[in-house]
Amino acid sequence: MPRKNFALSFLAIVLSVIVFLVPFAFILLTAIKDQQQASLLDFSWPHQFRLVQNFVDVVQARDYMLIIAFINSTILTAASVTLMVVFGAMVAFILQRRRGRWNGLINALVLAGLIIPPAVVPTIWVLQKLGLFRTMPGLILVEVAFGLSFVIIELVLLIWGRTAVEFPPPEILRGPAFTLINSSVTGLQLVAGAAPAAMCVSADAAVRIVCSPFPATRGFMMLVALAMLVALWLLLTRTRIGLVIQSALTHPEMVESLGHNVPRVFMLVFGAGAALAGVAGVIGGTTFVTEPAMALTVGSVIFVVVVVGGMGSLAGAFVASLLIGILQTFAVALDYSLASVFRSAGVSLTSDNSLLKLTISQVAPILPYLLLVLILIFRPKGLLGTREG
Repeated sequence: MPRKNFALSFLAIVLSVIVFLVPFAFILLTAIKDQQQASLLDFSWPHQFRLVQNFVDVVQARDYMLIIAFINSTILTAASVTLMVVFGAMVAFILQRRRGRWNGLINALVLAGLIIPPAVVPTIWVLQKLGLFRTMPGLILVEVAFGLSFVIIELVLLIWGRTAVEFPPPEILRGPAFTLINSSVTGLQLVAGAAPAAMCVSADAAVRIVCSPFPATRGFMMLVALAMLVALWLLLTRTRIGLVIQSALTHPEMVESLGHNVPRVFMLVFGAGAALAGVAGVIGGTTFVTEPAMALTVGSVIFVVVVVGGMGSLAGAFVASLLIGILQTFAVALDYSLASVFRSAGVSLTSDNSLLKLTISQVAPILPYLLLVLILIFRPKGLLGTREG
């Protein structure tokens, strides 16, 4: 046992050195290099040492903007902290000496700001299962796990650079899957693949023809997403594995008493989810920009889809994704504002308010989050979710 603890401690120390000291050494070496060599972003020894000159250049850049920003930040920080402490003490003094119907609400808001992050509880549970809770290797393991994602991102940037990697689709997926032709004479017409140029051009100026190609890559993404959805639904509802997974979520003690390893089930489910995320990244890489932070661009929308659809509901996620996609797509095409609605109703506005001039297309990116707020207010369990307990 002591030899095992020594091995774990040594491994934790080596990982901490790699995670924390290697990036620091890279930053220090880059700061010493000249601008031309530093722009290469390689882990190499500098040709000439320019630490002092680089520091002077940074300080003098843009009329000493760094010094001015530091002074402004110091003033704002000192003023905000002082006012927060003074007014916080005054509010606490009043709340402790006056009783009223609003005391419970205010105390709840204060406690909500001090709530423990949700990731702390499962982290403690995992450390207890591994026998590393309240030990130095456990503390080092948490710090390494937290910083490992940043290190991986920086390593990817060092190897492949900061520019987006070209990810061309295969030959069979290049071009449109079909073309929708809208003619003012013949109406709508669907053509498989790319429409001939003659069908999109009219010799008569009075005839208006619009050709809208639908990319084959997006059609392939839709088919793969539907296949993944159906496969997950069949796995969870028609197989013994799905029965074990659903039972482990609701009755873990009963599942463990039947001989199943619940932590291993959760680990395998997490691994399967990570694999599906990797498949989604490969499929969507031809359409979206392939970069280390590509998940952050859609992560917030995915969170909205899960909450709106309902936790643990595949059908709810499907319905919510369709609803949010249609909402954003149609909102971009609508160029109406409150001012235009009032004008069409015959109401004249004398004030020049910029909020009234905001069109629906301009606020389209925030519409999913407004829908999220409405769902949390009127139906917290989601569209097709079920409330536990």
